[in-house]
Amino acid sequence: MPDSTWVAAVAGLRERRESGVLVTVAAVRGHAPRDAGAKLVVGRTGTWGSIGGGNIEAVAIDRAREMLAAGEAEPELMDFALNDKAVNQHGVQCCGGTVVVLLEPLPVTKALAIFGVGHVGLELARIMARQDIELHLVDSRADMLTKERLEVLADEAAEVHVHHTPLLPEEVLAHLPHGTHILIMTHDHAEDAALCDAALRTDHLGTIGLIGSSAKWARFRKRLAEEGGHDAAAIDRIKTPIGLPDITGKEPATIAVSVAADLLRTFESETA
Repeated sequence: MPDSTWVAAVAGLRERRESGVLVTVAAVRGHAPRDAGAKLVVGRTGTWGSIGGGNIEAVAIDRAREMLAAGEAEPELMDFALNDKAVNQHGVQCCGGTVVVLLEPLPVTKALAIFGVGHVGLELARIMARQDIELHLVDSRADMLTKERLEVLADEAAEVHVHHTPLLPEEVLAHLPHGTHILIMTHDHAEDAALCDAALRTDHLGTIGLIGSSAKWARFRKRLAEEGGHDAAAIDRIKTPIGLPDITGKEPATIAVSVAADLLRTFESETA
């Protein structure tokens, strides 16, 4: 089986936003079915690659599936003795050596969509692009999304997707990955209001944040209730103001740091 199989499997899980476990033969003493470095990827329903088959592989798969079911995030080691005296759950392997296997959880990649890549939006994108996330940048203005303007993201760790939406930015919502966190910060209050309404009607999203003043939110809240037909519980899904309350600076970079810190805290709480 090609060594690239596990690489493609990890990429596939990431693309499908599925969790998995990467199983690696970390160390070998004596004879063993596979050398150190052999890898196996375990998903909820499939496996890719191999660490040698037999009891080692079967036990590793069982443990990986337990980790997936429990949502465990910490890696762990498993030791195997390959002799006829070892008590094995899935048959005897008598190679004569010992094997240490490392199991590393592969969590679903976080996703964030920033609607409005103006001064604050771009500063926020610069920060969040350094995270291992899926980052969607959405704007109805083409000049906000030029290659030259987004060059500041050139060293990104994130998987960045750019969406130019001159007519209906809210249509992007339906195509975002499950659990995507939304930040609404466009240049146009009417666009913001339409996005708030559409976000509340989109079931698969994560948190929804709105930038703006208390006066703006009071108008939006009334409109969402009276024209949008949303109840109070639904409207309360929208967090405003966004960011950390004890950071009060109004410079775009300061606001972006505040919002990014709050987002990262949200990300951590989801995996705790």
